[in-house]
Amino acid sequence: MSTEIKNIILSNNLDGYILPKNDEYFTEYSKTNNLKSITKFSGSAGFAIFLKNRNYLFVDGRYTIQAEKESGKKFEICEIPYIWPKNILKKEIKIGFDPDLFTWETLNKYFGEGYNLVPLNFKFKRENKDENNYPFFSLDPIIAGETINNKIDRLIKIMKKKKIDYTFISSGENICWLLNIRGRDLPNSPIANCKIIITKEKQIYFFSNQNKINKIKSSFKKLKIHFLKENNILNSLVKFKNSNFCIDNKTCSVFEESLISNKFKIIERKDPIYNLKSLKNKTEIKNMVNAHIEDGVALTKFLYWIKNPKIKNLTEKRIEKKLESFRKKGKNYLYPSFDTIAGSGPNGAIIHYRSDKFSNRKLKKNDLLLLDSGGQYKWGTTDVTRTVCFSKVSNSVKDIFTRVLKGHIGVVLSDIKKEGNGNNIDKIARKSLNAVGLNYRHGTGHGVGAFLNVHEGPQGISKNNFVKLKEGMIVSNEPGFYKKNDFGIRIENLVFIKKIKSKLVFENLTMAPIDKDLINFKMLNKKEKNYLFKYHLDVYKNISPFLNRNEKKWLAKLI
Repeated sequence: MSTEIKNIILSNNLDGYILPKNDEYFTEYSKTNNLKSITKFSGSAGFAIFLKNRNYLFVDGRYTIQAEKESGKKFEICEIPYIWPKNILKKEIKIGFDPDLFTWETLNKYFGEGYNLVPLNFKFKRENKDENNYPFFSLDPIIAGETINNKIDRLIKIMKKKKIDYTFISSGENICWLLNIRGRDLPNSPIANCKIIITKEKQIYFFSNQNKINKIKSSFKKLKIHFLKENNILNSLVKFKNSNFCIDNKTCSVFEESLISNKFKIIERKDPIYNLKSLKNKTEIKNMVNAHIEDGVALTKFLYWIKNPKIKNLTEKRIEKKLESFRKKGKNYLYPSFDTIAGSGPNGAIIHYRSDKFSNRKLKKNDLLLLDSGGQYKWGTTDVTRTVCFSKVSNSVKDIFTRVLKGHIGVVLSDIKKEGNGNNIDKIARKSLNAVGLNYRHGTGHGVGAFLNVHEGPQGISKNNFVKLKEGMIVSNEPGFYKKNDFGIRIENLVFIKKIKSKLVFENLTMAPIDKDLINFKMLNKKEKNYLFKYHLDVYKNISPFLNRNEKKWLAKLI
């Protein structure tokens, strides 16, 4: 236990303290990560509970192996959603928490009722806090596909229908969408850390770092917008008339909710922008298509390079840098959409693996390489996983890869109107693996933003996602299989939902070949073989104009 946390517990007469991964903006990839600095766990999601004589680290199935390796000596690893604090802690204990870093929805999910949760104002020393002054910037409506005024009008219409006078938008990604702005406050997402209150009369109170707003002010000349300091929310609230409020239960902190509920009636706890933002317009889809072609060129060039048997002495770090070098040649490439996962051999079995100076493994001829990567482009976001082999693989590995592929194809060919939601489609993805008693411990797909976060809700493909799938939504399609200490397999494309006449279909965005050396074609039916042929033909049509002669020949052989 760190000295800081020990002092918190002792000085406040507590039994324990809960520490999350997120910062006060509740983003997945924040630049400040106290959880990592104290527990050594480097995953993108999780939280720790420190008791006087015992420590717990709670992570989901993507991170159980990683958490055991990084933090297992000092923490008992608990896998959520199967184990929550309420399942293992006695109700009479007192747990301290930072009210800026938790929502009531989160605390209720973790603890349920009856626990003595004590809000504390203690702040950790943020040695790794990034104080960048990279300015926010505006997206032209031609790029965004819709004007700010039109988006605000759609939001106000919902507010009036629900009799909401004020909406507190505490999610930076939702504000970025609403106001057609972006920033660089996160390491891999073009998000601007800010919060706003919007009134039904279209008045906007914009709370952020004042050093970052000069470039966006000219975009709001026709709006009634007040730019205020980050911590100025209370001073604004006292000026408002007692009325009805909408907050976001995912990102409105316990502290912020208490400020609002002291004076106002909270009648809605779901920010409607999540649903509005999930339905991409034609321009956003077009931008995403273009970004994926550029990304596909980089990845295909890389795959051609790495499959060359003359390439020797590859390490995971060298692989990451080489792929990045191909992406950097793209004229619209900006930076990665997340840290590249290059897991060779047994490291591929760690679902969200990150290589470091200790784990950086040399690639061996008999290894499988699991490569999960993506980029932020002008003006789209990519995320793609390919599994690659470098020698003849065993029939058992081929069979498992082919079952994963069958699940991948099953998703993209599914009847969206019939299945309705991600819960039902998730079952299709697992069907071939489940038939022989195999499975994977993550969802089959997550929503993806259009030049925003690589992980975006509310849509997704998983057993816990019942959101209706609609035209314009973008999701990943990524079934997999992981054998601990041996290998990992995952095949991931991004797809968008397209309407053809009255039918909803998944259309591939990702344009990169699948390693045919890993496929047992005898296990594929005619429909699956036809899909694979057509997919590789589409890849060739879209990216071959940007390849050299040898790369074209190699890609053509995969059709």
